[in-house]
Amino acid sequence: MIEIKNITKTFGAFTAVDNISFTVEEGETVVFLGSSGSGKTTLLKMINRLLEPDSGEILIDGHRIVDQRAEDLRRKMGYVFQNTGLFPHYTIGENIATVPRLLRWDRQRIEQRTTTLLEKLQLSPAQYLAAYPRELSGGQQQRVGIARALAADPPILLMDEPFGALDPITRSNVRKDFKELDELRSKTIVLVTHDIQEAFELADRILLMDKGRIVQQGTPDELLFKPGSDYVRQFLQEQRFQLEAERIAPGDYPALIRAFDHFKTRES
Repeated sequence: MIEIKNITKTFGAFTAVDNISFTVEEGETVVFLGSSGSGKTTLLKMINRLLEPDSGEILIDGHRIVDQRAEDLRRKMGYVFQNTGLFPHYTIGENIATVPRLLRWDRQRIEQRTTTLLEKLQLSPAQYLAAYPRELSGGQQQRVGIARALAADPPILLMDEPFGALDPITRSNVRKDFKELDELRSKTIVLVTHDIQEAFELADRILLMDKGRIVQQGTPDELLFKPGSDYVRQFLQEQRFQLEAERIAPGDYPALIRAFDHFKTRES
């Protein structure tokens, strides 16, 4: 479990995160959703001490993260960056093996784990193990970034706009393969995105943020059908029809008609 208690972070006169508290349960996928500057990435970086809060505290499994060495903490967490963050002079195999080597895994175990993850992420080990990041497409590099984050089998996975740099078709394909990974079933995942569709597709719970604060948190359906404010309603408005239509059971034509009528009313 991750516990965030009254966290505040400022940069000069700008308050990036403003007295935020929430928990992430073990095995839960929580998405920080919001526009640029809402504080979501700053909040994510404080969980693994890439940034330190000005006040408040963060606990993982009941232990304060400030009582641990930052290096030790990060080795227990996978981190996926928007722009992959792969080491350009390392092969794909070496990139994936970064943390297991730091943890002093034996060579055979590292090779087996690396091969397994490449296969699960639809990348042929024979073709890609000895390749370099520059030889891969953006989607392939992001798959490698995910494999590297999962390599040491950490219980927590942090993801900062992991699919944001990809074109729409590639993003959809990588997101689909990511969602189907059996590796994720035992993970606690915290993901940052400004993509509403992505948040609704991946989240167990969404924290919608604005100006450093949580505007509303809840399941995707709770935000969609029970918006707590005009801000939440307006934030989702442009994609509301699509989001509602995706939640209508096959053959439920009355519900589809209601959603379409709502869409026409909004457009008129």
